[in-house]
Amino acid sequence: MPKRRTAAATLAGALCLVTVSACGGTSHDTAGDKASSPAPHSGYPVTLTNCGQTETFTKAPSRVVVMNGASVAEVSTLLALGLGDRIVANEQTYGMSEVPGRAEAIKALPTGGIKLNDAYDIPREAMIGLRPDFVLSVTSYGFDSKNGFATRQQLRTVDANSYISPQGCDDDPSKMTVSDSYRLLRDMGKVFNVSDRAEKLIAASEKSIAEVSAKVRGERRPNVMVLFSNMSMGGNDFSSVVANGIINDILSKAGGANAFASATKTTFADLSKEKVAATDVDALVVISYNDPDPAAYAKQLLKEFPQWPAAKNNTYTVLSDSLYLGPSNDLAVAKIAKVLHPDRF
Repeated sequence: MPKRRTAAATLAGALCLVTVSACGGTSHDTAGDKASSPAPHSGYPVTLTNCGQTETFTKAPSRVVVMNGASVAEVSTLLALGLGDRIVANEQTYGMSEVPGRAEAIKALPTGGIKLNDAYDIPREAMIGLRPDFVLSVTSYGFDSKNGFATRQQLRTVDANSYISPQGCDDDPSKMTVSDSYRLLRDMGKVFNVSDRAEKLIAASEKSIAEVSAKVRGERRPNVMVLFSNMSMGGNDFSSVVANGIINDILSKAGGANAFASATKTTFADLSKEKVAATDVDALVVISYNDPDPAAYAKQLLKEFPQWPAAKNNTYTVLSDSLYLGPSNDLAVAKIAKVLHPDRF
């Protein structure tokens, strides 16, 4: 995985994020890396069909490795379920979050002392040396031998199960929705015998989103531009504009619409300045990633395109991990809805 592809995956929002309290009923709870062991019962074996492969768990995994994949969805989901003590190596990081304590909790996890490859991920030999019993990858890329990674079959020979996150089988997050975040939570709940925790988080998220969506129902749907702050991926001025994927589902639930959804069928659009200038943008959502001042970038864009309704009304917001696959999509829905429809809150 060349470095360029890593940036693309980051933008894809298969990157995906969250660390909420293990026993909290909502993703608004503060995060932590302490875990409580699930009570043993006769729920095993557990069998999942994942990307065409059957994975059978005879007990809850205790040596979990979380691959990078430019994601935080997997590590955030595990932490949300109170399973931080099961992780022996985590390569996912983000540095900021809508949930207080989440970024710090991720940073505090062990990394396994691995020398990462050019894709900032775990090569085959190092993976085997970690002696995992469960390995998570955001897409099938992380188990591709051509990329120097241990395959799922090779992991089986050392008694390790593996898992590819929802919509990751074909390495294409363009069809991802919030329901995929719930599927990831449910699958991990089953694997670790903490389904009650998973269902509590899902129910709280669904309730929050339903309440927000009800408040904005029937309102005009503003056109929203979503892009990464100060990040370039292609040959045009605007190459990190989100066109499809889970963010569109979040926008819809918040009472908005993606201004560039028709620009491409893939997750990201590579747009010229002229194309951006000619589009009516009612609101701007800037995704914060490795930028110390994303709000400044948003203000810069509004100044650059004064013809936008967004510029005339100073309508923008900055978000990070809640926009991706993971257990806190409800936070993004609520924040965007309040920006798009302030009179409804």
